[in-house]
Amino acid sequence: MTKHFFGDTATLLGRSLRHITRSMDTIITTAIMPIAFMLLFVYVFGGAINTGTDSYVNYLLPGILLITIASGISYTAFRLFLDMKGGIFERFQSMPIARSSVLWAHVLTSLVANLISVMVVVLVALLMGFRSGAGILAWLAVAGILILFTLALTWIAVIPGLSAKTADGASAFSYPLIFLPFISSAFVPTDPMPAPVRVFAENQPVTYIVNAVRALFTEQPVGGDIWITLGWCVGILVVAYFFAMMTYRRKIS
Repeated sequence: MTKHFFGDTATLLGRSLRHITRSMDTIITTAIMPIAFMLLFVYVFGGAINTGTDSYVNYLLPGILLITIASGISYTAFRLFLDMKGGIFERFQSMPIARSSVLWAHVLTSLVANLISVMVVVLVALLMGFRSGAGILAWLAVAGILILFTLALTWIAVIPGLSAKTADGASAFSYPLIFLPFISSAFVPTDPMPAPVRVFAENQPVTYIVNAVRALFTEQPVGGDIWITLGWCVGILVVAYFFAMMTYRRKIS
């Protein structure tokens, strides 16, 4: 059964990735908005923002990477919606394949596409002056955090992708996720914020993730942020997976 699942998932993943390679504009579009934010904040607002660091792009990049991922997962919901409306799921269910492999193929496609977009954004950041002395282990830790974050948001995206009534509704859920980093430590330190805003900013998951990634990039002690980050990512992933599978079973029953 396990071999059957992995084989079916690999086959369907190949199908989804072929669709991605035929429309690379999706990945480019995903990266354009975060890159625009990065250019705007570094070259327009950067001089007026005091972060206590010499390079604002170094401070900014972790938050921009999270915005990149949040932008990309809206396409996952959109692709799922199109497959649902196009009858693809019903066609697959009539074949002798593992049922959950259809969803996992979409999830893994989202992971691959988002990692490509993240690499594009990092390359642009390097051209803008981003530098990190972090070693290979720190970079692997950053990659692990971003992969967990992508999987967590992707399983959230599965829910509206399966249940939305319109294409716009399928992708609209990502808008609050895209703007959540703006109320965090992603762009400015939280200390000068008004008390109610600061309390929210300092205790929401994006701040912990940004702080952990920033510390890894700058070779600073990560402290307890890494465990809180992992707790948020794994917790969101487990809850989203549960509700996504419940929605999927209801749809195909």
